[in-house]
Amino acid sequence: MLTEVTATRYVTPLREGGSLPGLVEADDLAPYVMKFTGAGQGRKTLVAEVICGGLARRLGFRVPGLVTIGLDPVLGLGEPDQEVQALLKSSGGVNLGMEYLSGALGFDPLAYEVDPAEAGRVVWFDALINNVDRSWRNPNMLVWHGDLWLIDHGASMIWHHNWRGAKSAAWTDKPYDATDHALARFAPDVTEAAAALAPRVTEELLGETVADVPDVWLADEPGFDGPDAVRSAYVEMLLARAATIHERIALPESGADRTRPTAPGWLTGGTDR
Repeated sequence: MLTEVTATRYVTPLREGGSLPGLVEADDLAPYVMKFTGAGQGRKTLVAEVICGGLARRLGFRVPGLVTIGLDPVLGLGEPDQEVQALLKSSGGVNLGMEYLSGALGFDPLAYEVDPAEAGRVVWFDALINNVDRSWRNPNMLVWHGDLWLIDHGASMIWHHNWRGAKSAAWTDKPYDATDHALARFAPDVTEAAAALAPRVTEELLGETVADVPDVWLADEPGFDGPDAVRSAYVEMLLARAATIHERIALPESGADRTRPTAPGWLTGGTDR
């Protein structure tokens, strides 16, 4: 289960995100990027963050640590921004916090090189979770202490917005279009990535991952007999996709703005703070 903390101070909104996440301080004296149950995307965005972030960490990717954050709506009473105040008031209870990577820089594919092996691992992982939000327009990656970190997985697993139609729509076999992926230009080796990662996506590993999702975010899901049944559905879907998804990843044609860097890292000596 995720560590539980309580928000003690709302610091500032982070307006880069569509769901208006905010920087908060908690009772463990640490800062967190907080995502709210009262945001427009709802609790399923938080479920996706927990499952995809937890799975990424278990597969060896760099992702910020996650906690659940208890929020007392009274924190919103003193906020001068009406939008923030309404968000805090509507998000009482359990919310999601992400480790704040102080000084991290946004990933820029024109300034930071990624080798084909790492690019392939990220593209394969995004295909597994059907992440539609890692394009060059919005990479959702950071560079921290010289390394690539993955963030913001709330737009993944879009099948869970319609569980009734998930199987009929053949989501387990649905192809993944990576032609617009932020790492497509680095000749991602998805075959090698699949060979290394797919065998690790076991029912046991997925079971550990979905166990991190709080019951309250899975309650009252139509068509399911409680939170554990919903967790089993996530395990079933991801396990089925893992085996062969690499065969259905569409990448740019060879030579179409694809490069093979000689070494990963900053192109012109840039550094993060």
